[in-house]
Amino acid sequence: MLPGILRTLRPHQWVKNVFVVAPLVFSRHLGEPAVTLRAAAAMLVFCLLSGSVYAINDVLDVEKDRAHPTKSRRPVASGKVPPRVASAVAVGLIAVSIGGAAVLGVGFSIVASAYLLLNLAYSGYLKEVVFLDVLIIAAGFVLRVLGGSLAADIHASTWLLACTFLLALFLALGKRAHELRTAGEKAGERRPVLLRYRPGAIRGAMAATGVAALGAYVAYTLAPHTREFFGTWMLALTTPFPAFGLARFWWLVGRPNGDDSPTDAMLRDPVFLANGLAYAAAILAILYLA
Repeated sequence: MLPGILRTLRPHQWVKNVFVVAPLVFSRHLGEPAVTLRAAAAMLVFCLLSGSVYAINDVLDVEKDRAHPTKSRRPVASGKVPPRVASAVAVGLIAVSIGGAAVLGVGFSIVASAYLLLNLAYSGYLKEVVFLDVLIIAAGFVLRVLGGSLAADIHASTWLLACTFLLALFLALGKRAHELRTAGEKAGERRPVLLRYRPGAIRGAMAATGVAALGAYVAYTLAPHTREFFGTWMLALTTPFPAFGLARFWWLVGRPNGDDSPTDAMLRDPVFLANGLAYAAAILAILYLA
């Protein structure tokens, strides 16, 4: 049963919590032992919290997941992990996470608790409210960045928060667009909120947020404060990497014969991952070696 429990916690999705350490990287404190350790601990707390939320969500959505072509293979939906076991694991992880958050400070504890409550509200009802569902997903990423900055006592710039929100909103809209396209007549069974979305509207909103996210990133790299803080203009040279990543995700959303979620597919897509690694290498080289 242990492998099933681990799958329910979706550790492959924990890579999203890398946003927790974004303030550490962009403040040029990466590598400083005390600050880096606190940021890593904050990331671990968010990993455990997100795992507990996934488990609770699987328990609440067990019947809908059984009607889904891929989600039906999840441990709770397939019967490999009883709902009561998944619930007990989730409660235990929440207790450990909140306790660990308290050690990292009051501010971080408040943000971590807000992240948990927001996601529980999403799993319970708010995921059925059109557009509010994707806004909540995006807000969760912003809370990750805020949590990382508070845990490490590092200022999170407005530009970083704006880019994070717009990027997360783009990804969430893409996931909904893909679900709407692949669900067909079973959209209501798999996710009731899909009945309130329109393909043209959601693709238009996705395009707008993608352009806005890239525009915010370009504005950040060219801002006088950015060039003054880092002592270089070269950060603007990294723009092609996020531009390609956005375009690649757009393709994953509309790819033919793609039944799995695009947010899952991008974590297995060699092209997307190679671009992400190249971007990370460029950022580190410019901020720490230039």
